[in-house]
Amino acid sequence: MTSTLIWDLPTRLFHWLLAGGVVAAAWIALGLGEHSLLFPYHAIIGLTLAVVVVFRLVWGFIGTRHARFTSFAFGPRAVLAYLKGAVLGGAKKYVGHNPGSAYAIFAMLALFVALAVTGIMLGRGIESAKEVHELCTYALLAVAGVHLVGVILHSARHRENITAGMVHGRKHADSGDGIVSAHPLVAIVLLLITGAWAYGLFRNADASMQTTKLPLLGVTLQLGEHEAGREGEHDERRGHDDEGD
Repeated sequence: MTSTLIWDLPTRLFHWLLAGGVVAAAWIALGLGEHSLLFPYHAIIGLTLAVVVVFRLVWGFIGTRHARFTSFAFGPRAVLAYLKGAVLGGAKKYVGHNPGSAYAIFAMLALFVALAVTGIMLGRGIESAKEVHELCTYALLAVAGVHLVGVILHSARHRENITAGMVHGRKHADSGDGIVSAHPLVAIVLLLITGAWAYGLFRNADASMQTTKLPLLGVTLQLGEHEAGREGEHDERRGHDDEGD
């Protein structure tokens, strides 16, 4: 076996953009809280990542062999066999995604789509989506945590640094299992589109009102409680207190 190119550059970019973005958004939303001045930015990060996820969904159908969903669409039996082998030893090695990571990827993609949809609903004033949004947040972090543990255990058992593989894109495999090109032009397009979308969200952001407009679409989204809204709530409470007196 030789060092063979397995992961194309767009897939690797997606992996690290999503990982970094989720950590940043979760730290702002859960660590700093909704009353933090930075809270609106967790929504902007989420809206930016939504574009990245849309790209990954498309790339899952037209991308390179190991990036396509069909290459890691394993059935339940394959997952059980892999988990049994991972615990007892003798687990089959996979060139691309193994059954455990495959299900984690599908779950994270589905949860992030749900987060994006409920986040937009919240931005449009549909407060009933808040509980689902929070539930999806914790579920995404849980799945990501299990996936991380799986990566550590796999790396230790097989003595294979699969995290490094997501950096340089190579694994020890037969040359016939590799891909011909890393598709750098597609990666550049991904970065340009993502960067332009993020720039538009920041440019359209109104810090005083805590809103932004979706680029090209012109749809206004509320990113948090602006000061005027908070003052109105205080005045209403004060009015009720005066009536009670």
